[in-house]
Amino acid sequence: MSIVQTLEQGVLDGIRDLYGKEVDAAQVTLSPTRKEFEGDYTVVVFPFTRLARKKPEEIGAELGQWLQDRLDTVTHFNVIKGFLNLSISDAYWRRFLEDVYRDESYGLQPARDERFMVEFSSPNTNKPLHLGHIRNILLGWSVSRLFEALGYEVVRVQIVNDRGIAICKSMLAWQKFGRGATPESAGIKGDHFVGRYYVLFEQKFREEYRAWQQSEAGQAVLRANRKEGQGEEDFFKAFKNTYFNEHSPLGAEARDMLLKWEAGEPDTVALWKQMNSWVYEGFDQTYDQLGVDFHKTYYESDTYLSGKDIVAEGLEREIFFRKDDGSVWVDLTDAKLDEKLLLRRDGTSVYMTQDLGTARMRYEDYGARRMVYVVGDEQNYHFQVLFEILKRLEEPYADGLHHLSYGMVDLPTGKMKSREGTVVDADDLIAEVIEEARKNSLERGTLADLSPEEQEAVVRKVGLAALKFFIVKVHPQKRMVFNPRESVDLQGQTGPYVQNAYVRIQSVLRKAGALNAEAATGYAQLLPDERDLIARLYAFPEVIAEAAAAYDPSEVANYCYDLAKAYHKFYHDHSILRAESEAAKAFRLQLSTAIARVLRNGMDLLGIDMPERM
Repeated sequence: MSIVQTLEQGVLDGIRDLYGKEVDAAQVTLSPTRKEFEGDYTVVVFPFTRLARKKPEEIGAELGQWLQDRLDTVTHFNVIKGFLNLSISDAYWRRFLEDVYRDESYGLQPARDERFMVEFSSPNTNKPLHLGHIRNILLGWSVSRLFEALGYEVVRVQIVNDRGIAICKSMLAWQKFGRGATPESAGIKGDHFVGRYYVLFEQKFREEYRAWQQSEAGQAVLRANRKEGQGEEDFFKAFKNTYFNEHSPLGAEARDMLLKWEAGEPDTVALWKQMNSWVYEGFDQTYDQLGVDFHKTYYESDTYLSGKDIVAEGLEREIFFRKDDGSVWVDLTDAKLDEKLLLRRDGTSVYMTQDLGTARMRYEDYGARRMVYVVGDEQNYHFQVLFEILKRLEEPYADGLHHLSYGMVDLPTGKMKSREGTVVDADDLIAEVIEEARKNSLERGTLADLSPEEQEAVVRKVGLAALKFFIVKVHPQKRMVFNPRESVDLQGQTGPYVQNAYVRIQSVLRKAGALNAEAATGYAQLLPDERDLIARLYAFPEVIAEAAAAYDPSEVANYCYDLAKAYHKFYHDHSILRAESEAAKAFRLQLSTAIARVLRNGMDLLGIDMPERM
C-alpha cells in the first residue's frame, strides 16, 4: 500500500473511531503540502465538520493526533484552519528511496492485457512535414509512450492522405511545368520536391484568377453576384473557391485528374505512385531524425473504398439518406451537429467517408477498443461528427474514441501558410535547433576533449531535446509560439536545462566512483531539501497516470523541469562528495542516482535522450 493509500485509509478509520461515522473515500482530499507550510501531505477536514459537529481546527487536531498515535509513518502534524498537515517519517522516505535506487524501471507499470491505439502525424502527400506536424508527432509519440508506461500494448498508426484534389494539384503542376525533373536531378529531398509543385500550382492559379477578374467574363460575374456595399476585392476573395470549381481551367484539369485517378486510368495512377514514392522517402527521413516510428501506415487511397461500403450499409439501415441530386448525407441535427455530406453527387468520397473506412479497418486489424486521434483543433467539429456517426452505426469501439485536439504553432514572425510556401519545414527547423545547440557548445567549449563524432552525437541530442521539450511542455490545447533560440537556453524551462541536471549527476557519480549503498543506512535525519526531492520522486508514477488520463504530456515535461530545478538548487546548497559524513555522502549519491533515473525515464516518455556530457 502506498503512503497516500495508507493515509487515506487512516483518515477513514480515524473518522469512524473518533466520531462513529462512515465516510466515503471520495470525501478524503489528500494532496502534497504547500511549500510554505511544514509537512508532506495535507488533509482537508472541512468535509467532516457536519458529521463531527465540531470546528475544522478541532477536527484537524483530533484527527492529526489519532493518525500520529497509530501510524508509524506519521511523525508529527500541524493544523492551519481547516487543513491538517502531516509529516512522514524519515525512515519511510529512506526505505522508499532504497526501492527507487534499485528499480531501473521505476514509474513504469506491469503489462496489462489491453490494446490502445494512437493515430498521429497523418500528413498529406502534396507537401513536406512542417512545424505544425512536429507538434502533432511529438504529442502523438509522447501519448503513446505514456500509455506504454501504464502497461498498455500501444499501436502507433498514421493515415496518409494520398488522394484528393490537393494531391492532384501537385501532380498537375509537375505534369505541366516539371519537364521530367526528379528529386535526384533537382538535388532536393523528395517531399520538398513535390511540395514545391503544390506551391507552384497555387502561384499559377492565382495568376489565372487575377487575369480572369479583369476579363469581361469575370466582371460580368462581379456585376451579377456582388452584394450591396461589397467591394470588388472582397467579392473576389470570397468567390475564389467558386471560381476554382466552376470557372478555372486549372481547376477543371485538377478535378478531371481526380476523376481519372478514381477511375483507375493507368497514366494518372502511375504518376500518382511515382510522386507519392518521392514523398514517402522524404517523410521516412524526417521521422528517423525525430526518432519516431509507426506499427502501421494506412492510406486513404485504400480506406475510402471501405468508407463507401459503410455508406452503402448506412443507407440500407436508413441511418443515412440520399438527396435528389444523388449525394448521400447523415442527419445529425438531433445531436446539434447539422447534416453532414458523406458522398458527393458524382459518387466521389469526402474526408468523412475515408475516416469511417479507416476506423473500421483498424479495428479489424488490431481490435483496439480505445483510440486517440491527434489532430489540430480546427478539426474539432469533424471529430464530433465522426464519433457520432460511428455510434449510430453501433461500431464496437465507438465509445473508446478520443480526439486529442491541439492548438496551432506559430513562429515569432507569425502564422504559416502551406499553399503560399511560407511554412517552416520540419527538416529546416530540426537543422536550425541543432545548429543553435552546436553554437552554444562551441561557446562553452565543454566537449573539446571528445571526438568529432561524439561531439556531433551530443549536439544532436541537445538540439532535439530543445525542440521536443519546448513544444511538449505547452498544454496541447494552447496555441503556442516556437522560438528556436529560446529553446536551447540552459537556464530557462528547456530540454537542455533538464539534460544538464542529468549530466551534472553523471559527473558527480563518475567522480565518486563505486557507491557503498549500505553506508546510506546510517544517515539518520533528512534535510528538508532531501525530503522534498524524495517526495518529488514519489509523485512520478502518479504524474504519468494523470498525464495519460488527460492526454497531456506537458505534465511530465513540467514535472521533469521542476525535479531538475530542485536538484540544481540542492547541488548548489549542499555538498555531496564532501558531505559531512560517509553516511551523508552515500545517501546523497543514492538520491542523485534515483533522480537521474527518474529524469531519464521521464524524458524518455517525451522522446528525449539524455547525454552523458554536454
